[in-house]
Amino acid sequence: MKLTSFTDYSLRLLMYVAVNNDRLVSIREVAEVFEISRNHLMKIVHELGKGGYLKTVRGKNGGFRLGMPAKNINLGKLIRYTEDDLNVVECFNDKNPSCKIISQCMLANILQMALNSFLDVLDGHNLEDLIENLHFPEFIPDKAIGRV
Repeated sequence: MKLTSFTDYSLRLLMYVAVNNDRLVSIREVAEVFEISRNHLMKIVHELGKGGYLKTVRGKNGGFRLGMPAKNINLGKLIRYTEDDLNVVECFNDKNPSCKIISQCMLANILQMALNSFLDVLDGHNLEDLIENLHFPEFIPDKAIGRV
């Protein structure tokens, strides 16, 4: 199973924001720290804001912070929210099943159990677990070259 870059970047962004939750964080800051596209991060911040994971503040001095305490951000729930498709194989797709042996195949059952186990482990953890000993280098805006 491979998570999308959207989920990967969402997790990184939330960890960074949680560590820096005493202030507003900017998209530019996260983009520079992780070397991720600002445009991609804008979509992620928007979606995490809609889901209540982030609280956004618009304007010149705007940014975002966690929308709830880190201990309340369950990793399993977050991954279910950020992933469009957790179907490990095509036969999990109820809308377009094309497998000819699905009625007699044990693989689908075993893979579903594996996916459930994966999600069960994530359900047992929260964002606070990820940041317990996490430190990021201090972000210092580079105003000398015109970046704000």
